[in-house]
Amino acid sequence: MTAPPAGSSCALCARTVRLTFHHLIPRRLHRRPAFQRRYGREQLARQGVWLCRSCHDAVHQHFDEMTLGRELNTLEALQAQPVLQRHAAWAARQRGA
Repeated sequence: MTAPPAGSSCALCARTVRLTFHHLIPRRLHRRPAFQRRYGREQLARQGVWLCRSCHDAVHQHFDEMTLGRELNTLEALQAQPVLQRHAAWAARQRGA
């Protein structure tokens, strides 16, 4: 993705800081037949959310790519994870970088 919309904030912690694009279906899984059958090429490339670096790192630290692709492939599913809820609450209290 190119750049987040102006004035965007992190989808998990809601901080308005520099954001990175998190593919809800990890890019490494895009070439797997099961994911290609389920999602179109365009959908695989564009389906994602904007996260701050801290939250993006937390997502990948706590979950492997297959779990992200199969189970945590929506923003709502990510937000429902207790470990990410705790991280987001902590991150929201940090200063913007």
